[in-house]
Amino acid sequence: MPTATGPEWLADEATSLRAQLEARNAELQDANEHLVMAAMQAEDRRQRIEEFLAMLAHELRNPLAPISTAAAILERSPDDPAKVKWVHRVLRRQVVHLTRLLDDLLDASRVTRGKIVLQRAPMLLGTAIDAAVDETRVMVGEREQELVVTHADGDVTIDGDAVRLTQVVCNLLHNASKFTPAHGALRITTDVGADVVTIHVTDNGAGISAGALPHVFDLFAQGDASLSRSTGGLGIGLTVVRSIVELHGGSVSVRSDGPGQGSDFTVILPLAAKGAAAPVDSPEQSRQVTGRRIAVIDDNVDAASAMAILLELACHEVELAHDGLAGLDLVVRARPEVVICDIGLPGIDGYEVARRVRAEMSEPPTLIALSGYGQREDRERSLDAGFVEHLVKPADPDDVLDCIERMAGKPGRNQR
Repeated sequence: MPTATGPEWLADEATSLRAQLEARNAELQDANEHLVMAAMQAEDRRQRIEEFLAMLAHELRNPLAPISTAAAILERSPDDPAKVKWVHRVLRRQVVHLTRLLDDLLDASRVTRGKIVLQRAPMLLGTAIDAAVDETRVMVGEREQELVVTHADGDVTIDGDAVRLTQVVCNLLHNASKFTPAHGALRITTDVGADVVTIHVTDNGAGISAGALPHVFDLFAQGDASLSRSTGGLGIGLTVVRSIVELHGGSVSVRSDGPGQGSDFTVILPLAAKGAAAPVDSPEQSRQVTGRRIAVIDDNVDAASAMAILLELACHEVELAHDGLAGLDLVVRARPEVVICDIGLPGIDGYEVARRVRAEMSEPPTLIALSGYGQREDRERSLDAGFVEHLVKPADPDDVLDCIERMAGKPGRNQR
């Protein structure tokens, strides 16, 4: 046995220290490689976020140009029916574009925080597909593209969120149209298997490179930057598609033979369990115009005035207030039948307005929230405060008028 001071002991110690040093060096090298990889990933994400913000600024500015020009044309030619009609079409298109942009941003935020919640019920898949086709028909028509829809034989029932699945197909169609040149072809087909249904959205457009395919559904991912700039979009719609499909227990994938070869997006969803109740279409009811006394409370003077004009055109009597306390005073004094109230008000917010109206009036009016806050918890807070409905800005004018007729006279939650 070597002594603690002999040459053999020193050799063993040296060997042990060398082994420890090599092990530490290996650990350091491994840690450095991880740090380098993390730094590269952080830099890649930073670059993607910068590109996303640049694209966002571009997308927000784009609608402002035709809106500004349309306003100038309307000011100079208020009595020219053809020009007024053109201005109307432009403004509606740009509002739809901006609304879609904001919805995509909100959905991207919900995806990153896991906040997308489904409202599932038995539904006909064909209804969602047809609704998505209707939503994208204007874009497809403007680009003179051919869109062919082939439904599976018979009704296909799934347990799903009809609004969200319409959004899935709409996003895929929008993406296909955006990256397909004028006069190109788009196709939607559905195939039913034993327990799943498969949706294909195909196009003969720009295609996707092999290097980009694995990242198509990543947040902030864009394909060819120059192509993205020319076609518009934020590169987040496909991320939302993947999230919604996976929440339904399905999957989504993409195939492309390369640039210029088009793409094929495939969504697979489980069918509803056998024996599930089939959805029943409720008959549409025509709106009956009945003049009502309505109070509008909104700190945005232009928004409040525009809403007043819309309501007056529908034969309603309207009074306005532009902060919470003034709105409360107006409601208590004028005793309107319906109140349309913003939430983010100066003084006291819309929730407090609703609570005080209910507390101070023995027969409170019907309260409808109209707000830029549109998440599920915002709707719940509105209902808890006493509103009967929560509409999200910019609300479709027909939806506002329909809501008034539908809800007028109805009490809020916990209200007799």
